[in-house]
Parts: sequence; structure tokens; C-alpha cells
Amino acid sequence: MKFCSNCGATVELRVPEGDALPRFVCGACHTIHYQNPRMIVGCIVEWEDKVLLCKRAIEPRYGLWTVPAGFMENGETTFQGAARETLEEANARVEVGQLYALYNIPHINQVYILFRARLLDLDFSAGAETLETALFAEQDIPWEQLAFATVRNTLTHYYSDRKAGDYKFHMGTIEPLQRPAAR
Repeated sequence: MKFCSNCGATVELRVPEGDALPRFVCGACHTIHYQNPRMIVGCIVEWEDKVLLCKRAIEPRYGLWTVPAGFMENGETTFQGAARETLEEANARVEVGQLYALYNIPHINQVYILFRARLLDLDFSAGAETLETALFAEQDIPWEQLAFATVRNTLTHYYSDRKAGDYKFHMGTIEPLQRPAAR
């Protein structure tokens, strides 16, 4: 960040009085520009014994499968955002149900919030950010082609919970992949 979004003056990165972290602060109007984690909301869309997945038409992870999810917008609830993202990515109308999973991803400043949702009809198709949509039974999930650890973890919990007959809330933290040190 170089300029203040409030007055247009230059900003400097420093720890404001009474704070403990460096922030961009405007030298003219003294506005503190906080940068906080981004919220990702989405759905595990259910139809009978299948879930709806979307093949990504955008980076990151172009061409890999995910649940319909995306960045929450200002002025909407997490429920509204999850339903909107499902409609945008899969042209699917859903009834958003219980909160199912929350994943912290601190190394990229994101928090994923995923709900279970019931697909209202089979009239769905790929949206602008999606190459393809499909319903998958558990044995047909393309596990090696899932885009994100959040999706893999969520679906693993989902099928385990389904077998147990008890859907529980899941929460965790996704750490960056550790690569072996070069020799």
C-alpha cells in the first residue's frame, strides 16, 4: 500500500500508538489501514448420496476440483455468501444448512467457512469461474485432483461423519507444505 484510500496522501508502515503490529498509517489524515484475513464461504452441496463439485476455470489450482466457495462480500451474511458463491460457480440453487467446517489458513491470511447445503433441483451448470460441474458419489470423488487441503479435509470428515450417522462441526488449521531441505 502506498497511498491512503481516505485522502490520497502517502502512507508509511509503522506500529501505531496503542497497537502491537505494523500497519499502514496515513501521515496526513492519520487513518490506520488495517489488513485482516479474508473470509471464504462455501457449501458442501448434497443430492441424495452425492456431493456437487466444480472444476476450477481460474487460478489458483486451475483445472482441479473444489466445492463451490469464494470470498465473502461486504454487506452479506456467511449464509448469503455461501449461497451466492454456489449460484455463481455452479448455477445451483441450495438451501444452506448447518455450519460444518472452519479452517484457519494463516500463511495466506484466509479463513474458510463451509456449510452443508441441500441442492434444490438438478438444474445446475458451470458458472463463469468453473469449467465443469458434477455430482460425485464417495467412491467417484477425484481425490488426487482436489484443489485445496480444505476441500480434501472437509470431504474426508464428511464421509466419515456420514458413515457414523452423526455430522459434527470440524475446525482446524492448514499449514503450508513443508518442502525437504536441499542437500
